[in-house]
Amino acid sequence: MTENALVSIVSGKGTFQQTLNPPGPMAEKPTASAALLRPRQRLGKYRIEKRLAEGGFAVVYQAYDTIEGIRVALKVPHPHLVNAEVLESFRREVRLAARLDHPAILPLKNAEMVDGHFVIVSALGEETLAQRLTRRLSLATALDYGHQLLQAVACAHRHRIIHCDIKPENVILFPHHRLRLTDFGIAKVAMRTVRASGTGTVGYLAPDQALGRPSFRSDVFSLGLVLYRMLSGHLPEWPFEWPPPGIERLRRRVHPELIALIRKALELKPQKRFRDAQQMLAAYERILPHALRWARRRRRSSAPAEDWRLVRFRQFRRQFGAVLETRHECSRCGGPVSEPMFWCPWCGRARAVHHSSTQFPAQCRRCGRGMKLDWTYCPWCYGPGYEPSTSRQYTDVRYQGRCANPQCPRRELMPFMRYCPWCRRKVRRRWQIPGNSARCHHCGWGVLRQFWAFCPWCGKPQGVH
Repeated sequence: MTENALVSIVSGKGTFQQTLNPPGPMAEKPTASAALLRPRQRLGKYRIEKRLAEGGFAVVYQAYDTIEGIRVALKVPHPHLVNAEVLESFRREVRLAARLDHPAILPLKNAEMVDGHFVIVSALGEETLAQRLTRRLSLATALDYGHQLLQAVACAHRHRIIHCDIKPENVILFPHHRLRLTDFGIAKVAMRTVRASGTGTVGYLAPDQALGRPSFRSDVFSLGLVLYRMLSGHLPEWPFEWPPPGIERLRRRVHPELIALIRKALELKPQKRFRDAQQMLAAYERILPHALRWARRRRRSSAPAEDWRLVRFRQFRRQFGAVLETRHECSRCGGPVSEPMFWCPWCGRARAVHHSSTQFPAQCRRCGRGMKLDWTYCPWCYGPGYEPSTSRQYTDVRYQGRCANPQCPRRELMPFMRYCPWCRRKVRRRWQIPGNSARCHHCGWGVLRQFWAFCPWCGKPQGVH
């Protein structure tokens, strides 16, 4: 998008105050389903272009504002989560968040009922930080993003506002490496509403916040998790024991003082963390020049000879990275792995639980792997599943197989599923890797003997060293 498309966003207090109290029962019962919005459909002055993302609380669309002539992001909460109490909460929270004026904070452009839908409008960025983290991120860029994010949260804490849901999905990237934190006010209401509906994941929440005691120190904990994820490629999980997975990569890339800062932010006891983001920002700005100089010295002094394992990893990614969606790294050897893999094919480490983020809108509470909102069961670990948040049946280009159960309501399967997400029957199909005919001698699933030493599906050695 062009720079002209990044319009100057106003708080919209007047519009918000008027439209959250529409005449009649519309605020109580929206008349349409957010899941039914289609490309080219009109919502007032907005023309839907495509769906960008979907979560337990809302669906996000790219839309064209036919009056202003710009593209915007529309967040449309699921109708069953919107009622008079939620709308009143939005009014209180947005009035607080409207006080925030900072280049790294994305305010609301508008929030109103449009054609029976509650619509939250904001400027449209290029992608989220979560999407950006699926690709290689240089140390300098990661440190810059961390600095901008800390500045945004410090501004909120100066105004006595707790964000309550700091995570890469709520960070929007704009041209020229500009970052903006979004969902101020919305995050708190969304989290409370989604929890009340029985869905949602812990993600980047501090333990004290998960227990219902949010504070500025809770935001500090979330900031520490985001920094660790950006710099190491791994997301620490409960019980948040130090050192978390990925610490070796962090130590190779980052100044020890910066590691100490992250460790302090991730203390389990809130009293041991930074008081708020302002204190954490001051410490970060003291360390940042040393961290950049230290990284430059490390690059110059590193041996010119390249690690043979890194060469193999690069060759594998070029040939099969896209096919197998190996967006993640093993916490032991750093080798590329994908969500469905239950063992690292490079070093044989067990991956019963997936510790990184997912491209799916939800995660299994048992194994951490991605789930779609209309699945009843986890297809990866035979987990208990959850109550689907919608009755809509979603299509997906990744469905490439059929369940063998003739009574199954859907029968659609994605590659490397172990169980049917609709009827929970075990998948008998022996999944193969496109472009490669080799099979594991133990489980019969596809393997890459020219690269892998272990089968990623059953963990058996493959005789490759």
